[in-house]
Amino acid sequence: MAQTLDPIPGGSPPRRRRIGLFLPYILLATLVVAWTAAWFFIRGKAESEMDAWLAREAQAGRQWTCADRSITGYPFRLELRCGSVRFARSDGNFTLGPTTAVVQVYDPRHAVLEVAGPFRVEQGDLTADVTWTSLEASFHAASNGFSRASLVVDGPKGTVQSPDPGPVDFAVQHLELHARPTPGRFESDGAVDISLRLAKAAVPQLDALSGSSDPADVDLDTTIERATVLRTGTVARELEKWRQADGRLDVTRLSIAKGERRLQAKGEVGLDEAHRPEGRFEIRALGLEALVGQVMGQRYGSDKGALIGNLVGQFLGGLRKRESAAGEVQAADSPNGLKPLPTLRLGDGRLMLGPLAVPNVVLPALY
Repeated sequence: MAQTLDPIPGGSPPRRRRIGLFLPYILLATLVVAWTAAWFFIRGKAESEMDAWLAREAQAGRQWTCADRSITGYPFRLELRCGSVRFARSDGNFTLGPTTAVVQVYDPRHAVLEVAGPFRVEQGDLTADVTWTSLEASFHAASNGFSRASLVVDGPKGTVQSPDPGPVDFAVQHLELHARPTPGRFESDGAVDISLRLAKAAVPQLDALSGSSDPADVDLDTTIERATVLRTGTVARELEKWRQADGRLDVTRLSIAKGERRLQAKGEVGLDEAHRPEGRFEIRALGLEALVGQVMGQRYGSDKGALIGNLVGQFLGGLRKRESAAGEVQAADSPNGLKPLPTLRLGDGRLMLGPLAVPNVVLPALY
């Protein structure tokens, strides 16, 4: 007699459990496919926006060329690579070596740039060729423009060539440049803070003038007022817009150390109607009396120049003695033994140190 077999108790649940084992992998595969589709969509959008920007620049007379352009970086980055970069417009052009720009997909406002040399710029009769061992830059965008930008270069060196004064060579061990909107003044004055640091900078053509072959360390902190009016037009056009907007450089600190000589300055400079620098600086220095005599000697002769340098030294020495008698005044007003020099004025194309015009110096129009 045939017997009917009863269904195995719990037969269906094992199938459901097996499906549950594969469910995480199915979800992961779905997520990977969705993320891949999203990355390629973002990549395509970035490429189309770049093409549109290049077209707008071309219509404005600015030609950008990215040789062998590619966009990679899957899955979390967008990496724009150019075999070389060239920029050309009516007043000049420049070229760069291999360039890579990186943006994280989850933080598109932060871009990192790496550039290999050489860099060559041509503008009228002026040309410059620069190389370096490494160059990195970063940019943090914000709703009102940017929050900060930085440039760090190791070992930059090169040559600037012009008809007058001729080729000028330079070399720097390390360079840093940082910029940020000036707190409380960016919206109202379009002000941007700039900080520049040069370590072991050498310009052999200036050694004879300074009387020292030691490399220089340079620190500069300045605020560019009306910086937001500047765009990517020609140099002459942008500088004129900046001048008409009452643009100024507010130098809060300039420090130069070259061998045993030191100089610190603060002041401001702008452009006059003839497009020449104009402004004034308060200067403190150490070990520059001989340099003053040397410079003045170019105009008044070596004997009179040495006499003027000696008189300047006596004047500064007398001032230092008066400050010493004042006790705390010296500590407050003459840090590190720096002595105050007469006010340096730039105006009418001349450079004035107190009541004396610096000889053989004519401030040219910048555009």
